[in-house]
Amino acid sequence: MKENNYISEDQKKKKKTKKKKGRRLFKSGGKQSKTMVQIMNGEFLTKTFFLNNLTYIFFVIFLLILIVTKGYYVNQLADDISDTETEVGNITADYVETKAALEELTRRTELIERLSPLGLRETVNPTKVIRVKDKNQEE
Repeated sequence: MKENNYISEDQKKKKKTKKKKGRRLFKSGGKQSKTMVQIMNGEFLTKTFFLNNLTYIFFVIFLLILIVTKGYYVNQLADDISDTETEVGNITADYVETKAALEELTRRTELIERLSPLGLRETVNPTKVIRVKDKNQEE
């Protein structure tokens, strides 16, 4: 047997009221919809709207200026960091090069060759150490 598809008048009214409630819930609040309407029809560009919201407009402009300033500052800081890293690398390379040159110049064989024209030569006898005993150390 087929089911009955008959809907009473009361059930129709309930469905209609539910649909109306659903539509009301779907719509935005009054203030938000007014704002959207003002933006869509260009009313927000009028003098009264502008004067009423002047403080907010200045605040938004101030925030935009801060964002742009921060961007420039970060770029400048990144450039300064890269320049400093390059400079540190160059100084480190100069240090290593100078240290290697100093070690080569102060090698024992190099010193002997450079001092021989002055009449200085390397000793054949080992050096003797003279130790003096202090009276304070004996006690």
